[in-house]
Amino acid sequence: MAAQQKFPALRHLALIGNFLPRKCGIATYTTDTYNALKDRFPDLKVDVYAMDDHPGRYDYPAAVTRAIAQNDRTAYLDAAREIEASGAQALWVQHEYGIYGGAAGDLLLALLDRITIPVIATLHTILEKPSVDERRVMEALLRRASRVIVMADKGRDILKRVHGVDDAKVATIPHGVPDRPLVDPAMLKPAFSWEGRQVILTFGLLAPNKGIEAMIDALPAVVANHPNALYVVLGATHPNLVAHEGEAYRDRLKALAAERGVAGHLQFVDAFVEQEELLDYLQAADIYVTPYSNPAQITSGTLSYAVGVGKAVISTPYVHATEILSDDHGVLVDFGDSAAFAREIDRLLTDGDARAELSARAYARGRTMLWPVLAEAAVAQIGEILGKKPHRIVATATDLPVLAPDIAAVERMSDSTGMLQHSIYSIPDRRHGYCIDDNARALILMCRMPELDQVVRDRWTSIYASFVQHAWNADLRRFRNFMNFDRSWCEDVGSEDSNGRAIWSLGVTARDAKAQKHRDWASAMFDQTASIALELGSPRAHAFAMLGAAAMLEAHPGHALSRQILTRFGDELIALLDTARRPEWKWFEIVLAYDNARLPEALLRAGRALGRTDFVEVGVETLEWIVSRQTSPEGRFRAVGSESFNRPYQEPMQFDQQPLEAQATIEACEAAHDATRDPRWVEEAVRAYRWYLGANDLDLPLATIQDGGCFDGLTPTGLNRNQGAESILALQLASCAISGLSKARTIVAGPERVVA
Repeated sequence: MAAQQKFPALRHLALIGNFLPRKCGIATYTTDTYNALKDRFPDLKVDVYAMDDHPGRYDYPAAVTRAIAQNDRTAYLDAAREIEASGAQALWVQHEYGIYGGAAGDLLLALLDRITIPVIATLHTILEKPSVDERRVMEALLRRASRVIVMADKGRDILKRVHGVDDAKVATIPHGVPDRPLVDPAMLKPAFSWEGRQVILTFGLLAPNKGIEAMIDALPAVVANHPNALYVVLGATHPNLVAHEGEAYRDRLKALAAERGVAGHLQFVDAFVEQEELLDYLQAADIYVTPYSNPAQITSGTLSYAVGVGKAVISTPYVHATEILSDDHGVLVDFGDSAAFAREIDRLLTDGDARAELSARAYARGRTMLWPVLAEAAVAQIGEILGKKPHRIVATATDLPVLAPDIAAVERMSDSTGMLQHSIYSIPDRRHGYCIDDNARALILMCRMPELDQVVRDRWTSIYASFVQHAWNADLRRFRNFMNFDRSWCEDVGSEDSNGRAIWSLGVTARDAKAQKHRDWASAMFDQTASIALELGSPRAHAFAMLGAAAMLEAHPGHALSRQILTRFGDELIALLDTARRPEWKWFEIVLAYDNARLPEALLRAGRALGRTDFVEVGVETLEWIVSRQTSPEGRFRAVGSESFNRPYQEPMQFDQQPLEAQATIEACEAAHDATRDPRWVEEAVRAYRWYLGANDLDLPLATIQDGGCFDGLTPTGLNRNQGAESILALQLASCAISGLSKARTIVAGPERVVA
């Protein structure tokens, strides 16, 4: 148990791949890996997550913790939650194209994006020329994995050349093999009625890339010198091939054998045999052949098993065969060279001593590949990545100065129509057009941003205001939301929340716009449209409308509609709280969602506008509660992750964290400070603001200081590096709010400038 003592930190491991009784090579490999780990390290807890191509078909053993439906994204997310909650210290991924759902298996990335433990990945296929999707998925996996395992050094070389992987990140661990004694094939031949036959064996799921045609073409020359020769093709037809054409391929091979006059020397065993029976077949054969036609094949479990039991092997020079049979541990012949197969088979069947010597050399190499050896090597690699897991260092307030508001990224995402929704990295993505949500936020920003050139402010205020105005559908009395890049509307009526945001932007513009013309326009537009708020049902739509109404009431004291909106919706929020409340749950709904802090903010601003102390008290109480749920164990701001949404009475999950949540919290804290003058709300706002600057769960800044940009969120593996309008506006509006709150005690720094 020396290896277990060397790496005592590993107590609990999650393992994902196919698993028996699913019939494929990866299922066999994952099952053998699990058994090897449990045999070698009996105290190690191993949770198995089995990929399932036909949910409900397989009767999985108790070792399987959970089956993951291959093409169901939700199943991957559920599995990620279970892995996170399980206490597993690392995840070992068996990666093969075709076993995970999505383009090139990219649904696996959805799972990996949502776990925080280290990942180690065994790569069963590594392509010299991957497709666009294959490259995308592989490189995402390589970024996420702390260590990758290849089974041949050629795989390491491809990873370096094709994907630029650091050599130190790659470990070569050969395919595991069972422990069987070296025996005379004659001892086992009677079990298969092969007495007196010289047996050549090929094993594996039957498919055209296995090169069986080349061996059938070689048989006439072999049989001419060895009339008792028998070529056995062991294995069921690949399930994908059966689904496409049934057994037509096997029938074509039989027809080819008949055409060559060797049908009596060819035996098909159409079955998926269990491991012990497979090993019996291998040990009963005189020669094992792998005539595969794919030179890039990195792994062959059947070849490993043949070497493990000491077979004389003749193979084409695909990658795995070239390495495992090197130094005279097997025989290599060219791809499709039937004459060479015939020559080498004839030589080894004729010269029993040469065959026995080759068998002994192969068996000696197989001793280095036993499953316990693989288990020890893998546990050593996992132990190393656990030891290198970085420690968090909490940043102090003075380390992270507040950024001065900067319009550069907002302008980058805007044109004469308005602000575009999405980007690919920092480049606007015109395919998704515009939405009123972002243009309403941008309009608010133009009212709040200080130190902005008057001409620039006037231009963008007019553009964003024009978008909001054009979105109003007077016939249906609702704002539209989504617009295509060609300025055609995608809908006649937008969501309730988008209508609430439009009303909010009008109220803020009526109060805060720098130009009287814009204040006049917004006041008129508010009066024309805001009554629709009374017809909306969403609590967040109500909150957004309340924020607009509170601003409108400041701009126009005594404004009757605004007072009605604030009073009615404020009372309704308190009623919602009373209905959903539990001793441990002081919230308006039984679930958490997006923009959570807007609900207490709306009550705080309504209470201040109306003089309602009950609104203020409930606003403070619920803000305190949501802030407590948005605090990590290290005391940092932790935005409620999007995976947390709509889970009744459940604590929030960690990822994905989005910039909108930090902005909402900052502005709610600003409202709490305005209502109570309690300085702790300044501290809470600063803590939320520092999330943008790197004081977060990943120690990664989301703000791009040089141009006012902001990445779209935090995932377990790093930044979502796209910079959409919502994220950029969240940072800039947060900077406006925090600058006002913290200017008395913090230097406000921006790109290449310092503002007192």
